[in-house]
Amino acid sequence: MNQKQHYSIGEFSEKTGVSIRTLHYYDEIGLLKPVKNPSSGHRLYTNKDELVLQQIVSFKFLGYSLEEISEIINSPIFNVDLYESLKIQKKAFEDKREHIETVLKAINRTLNLLEEKEEIDSGFLMHLIRSIEWERDNRKWYEQHTSDEVVKVLFDHSKEVLVKGDKDFIRYTKGVKELVGRPVDDPEVQQLMGWWMTIANEAICSTFSSMNEEMVNELEGLGGEEEGELPPSPFTEKEEEWLDRVMEYYFEYGAGATHEEER
Repeated sequence: MNQKQHYSIGEFSEKTGVSIRTLHYYDEIGLLKPVKNPSSGHRLYTNKDELVLQQIVSFKFLGYSLEEISEIINSPIFNVDLYESLKIQKKAFEDKREHIETVLKAINRTLNLLEEKEEIDSGFLMHLIRSIEWERDNRKWYEQHTSDEVVKVLFDHSKEVLVKGDKDFIRYTKGVKELVGRPVDDPEVQQLMGWWMTIANEAICSTFSSMNEEMVNELEGLGGEEEGELPPSPFTEKEEEWLDRVMEYYFEYGAGATHEEER
């Protein structure tokens, strides 16, 4: 039995489940332009149009705007072959799933903090999303260059560890934003930096104490090739510059210098 080659707009609407009004609109904006019957001028849709429409619907579901979808399907490299079409959509859905999982992780960690009666704002949630995205990309790099055991120690943390880390980070960022602009040798400023350096050192020591000699050698064997991009910062450029001066003073004249001498 021969497959039908052309469909009227009513038939195509019924076949695809997309309303006639929407099909008219897609035609008007050049997103999905059917051929016209030379004698009647009526729109005629093909099976190829159905493949294109299926992609439009999929990309809309993923949150793409019609303008973005138009750029994709009008690209010279766009292929309406079913196999290639599904490969493109699979990749897009995987990326979307990855993003959704990232946002869910950030929301869950924020909920954990709220359950602990921690005061946070929406800005922290946005920072947490960016941080988790950075951690995800960083993890991928380590998965390619180190063993599963090393990756687990570096990235798989218990809920308790994550909550404590997030609470410490909130305390630190709040402290910085309250103290920024003060002299670098201000006692409160140096106390905050000393506390944060202690937290950072404890985290590093905890990580390495969870590794055996072989795992440590594995990390050392990377030879400084670790993923170079730094995690996203919650601070403004002005705050970053001030922090650099505070840290420099801490290690040259403050408690950090004392610790170095004791070593």
